[in-house]
Amino acid sequence: MPRSLWKGSISFGLVNIPVVLYSAENRNSFDLTLLDRRDMKPVGFKRYNKESGKEVAWDQIVKGYEYNKGRFVVLTDEDFRRANVEATQTIDIVNFVRAEDIAPMSFETPYYLAPDKRGEKGYVLLRETLRKTGKAAVATVVIRTRQYMAALIPWSEMIILNTLRYANELRPSKELELPAKKAKSTRVTPRELDMAMKLVEEMSEPWKPERYKDTYHDDLMRLIQKRVKAGKTEVITTPDKAEAEDKPGGAKVVDLMALLKRSVQRSGGSKQSVHVKERTTRRKSA
Repeated sequence: MPRSLWKGSISFGLVNIPVVLYSAENRNSFDLTLLDRRDMKPVGFKRYNKESGKEVAWDQIVKGYEYNKGRFVVLTDEDFRRANVEATQTIDIVNFVRAEDIAPMSFETPYYLAPDKRGEKGYVLLRETLRKTGKAAVATVVIRTRQYMAALIPWSEMIILNTLRYANELRPSKELELPAKKAKSTRVTPRELDMAMKLVEEMSEPWKPERYKDTYHDDLMRLIQKRVKAGKTEVITTPDKAEAEDKPGGAKVVDLMALLKRSVQRSGGSKQSVHVKERTTRRKSA
């Protein structure tokens, strides 16, 4: 059973649905040790008292808010909870919006929501209501020491809580130089659009997230093992001279239709070879 981050309830009008919040992330990390390049010895970091210079153990460290220069208010986890008990125990639904209207860059961190004891029926009611209406519930929730805006979205048999970035946390996009829809230099012809749509159809498959792997981690491990085998473990690689001096040249004229046609042909051929392999495998197993 995964460890829960938070227990409370969803406030849905006059309905309260007891729920448990779980992290939905399992990030792949590549552990690296910081080294002193002069002797390749590990670099350490100490927590120390800036007044005395002495090291401080974790159990002696507390959090403080500096209200005046050098003057602090000490805050504990219990203080964060007591600041607003209801806010720290409730996912408060503010309103409902069309799920498709939430911009992709607004989504921040996903969490799983599961019903707690006696919350199953209310959970299912909210999940199916969101599914039938195509809406997302916009809510506020306090996780650890910060209040978030969040979207509750049905997915399969569960409700996902995805924290959202506030509008002032997003950089404006007005400064970007984007091609205008009717600009002559970037106008797309009906033939090009039809060919691109055909390519999309050829490359379309059911969503199977387990097919996609973090291959970069494996590539790095191969590089590391190659260095170990060659005895070149402490070599500091510098960029190739050709790469360092490489400068972007003028834009090339691209025959978009020719590239699309070749892509469609290649995609169709690849799909046929996959289907042939699958049929051959089934025959062998039979």
